[in-house]
Amino acid sequence: MSSSNQPQIPIPTTMKAVLCPQPGPPSVLQLIPDYPVPVPPSTQTLIKIHAFGLNRSELFTRRGDSGPAVSFPRILGIECVGTVALSPSGKFHPGDVVVTAMGGLGRKFDGGYAEYTCVPEGQVLRLERGKELVMGEGGVGWEVLGAMPEMCQTAWGSLFRSLRLGEGESLLVRGGTTSVGLAAAAIAKANGAGRVVGTSRSLSKEGLLKGNGFDEVVVDDGAVAVKLGEGGKVDKVLELVGVTTLGDSLKCVKEGGIVCMTGIVGNKWAFDEFKPMEHIPTTVCLTSYAGGNEDVLATPLDKLCREVKEGRMKVQIGKVFKIDDIVKAHEAMEENKAGGKIVVLT
Repeated sequence: MSSSNQPQIPIPTTMKAVLCPQPGPPSVLQLIPDYPVPVPPSTQTLIKIHAFGLNRSELFTRRGDSGPAVSFPRILGIECVGTVALSPSGKFHPGDVVVTAMGGLGRKFDGGYAEYTCVPEGQVLRLERGKELVMGEGGVGWEVLGAMPEMCQTAWGSLFRSLRLGEGESLLVRGGTTSVGLAAAAIAKANGAGRVVGTSRSLSKEGLLKGNGFDEVVVDDGAVAVKLGEGGKVDKVLELVGVTTLGDSLKCVKEGGIVCMTGIVGNKWAFDEFKPMEHIPTTVCLTSYAGGNEDVLATPLDKLCREVKEGRMKVQIGKVFKIDDIVKAHEAMEENKAGGKIVVLT
């Protein structure tokens, strides 16, 4: 079907957009009320954005830590959810509920911190039952869907692609209070995992963690392996803190177990000194996960949305902001105390 045969949705000529003119603190982000709405070429899709989640990679980019991979000025945002406004090729229909993430969004080209964005059509995922699951009676709503694409693909890919988590297997999530950590616990339990243990720097987060699927909570003082003991070791570890705790996490798994490093919320990118024969125990495997757009497309978001709608899985929303308050949203992300995913509604 060509776009000329599709029902047309009115598209404004200007929109709200958040511009990052140069690296800096949260205050560098500028809300532009009359930014031009992009016009999609035949190979792209124009998405009317309803919500987007915040990600730490955007914090790093805003600070200038992405190097030459990102040029400024730039509209940031590596993910967004919304409805199709225009699909010149006819691949999608106006009003289709869609998500997109990664693939250069917010880095190589303008991203989700806006009311509209243009994305290569091959990077757009249409939810088959999107209108029912999101906007229908009892639907998850835009703020929940806005939290899911990057968070869920990271958790899903880490658990089932890198860790190859099997039914009944035990799991330790190092950095359990992060948005990905909370999602990983919920997804793991919904898919048959056995004992799921989460770490937190404070026992005050125990209720939050257990409410999202964790069976046990361990206060992380850097020596979780000692606290678990030989009999408490797990089959798999999802490492979200990074190299500051990775050495200890490698000691938390049983023989033949796997540790997957996915996150760096500890804000340290590399070991000062890495000795593989010393750091990696015999028979323990170390891997990593860094998803891309193809992993977003492969994540069963329809299934996960249905599980959320039916109450079989929880998506922990930390804070919700309007796009006008993007500076406050970034400040909240820097404080790292949201208690779940930060979502911005347009």
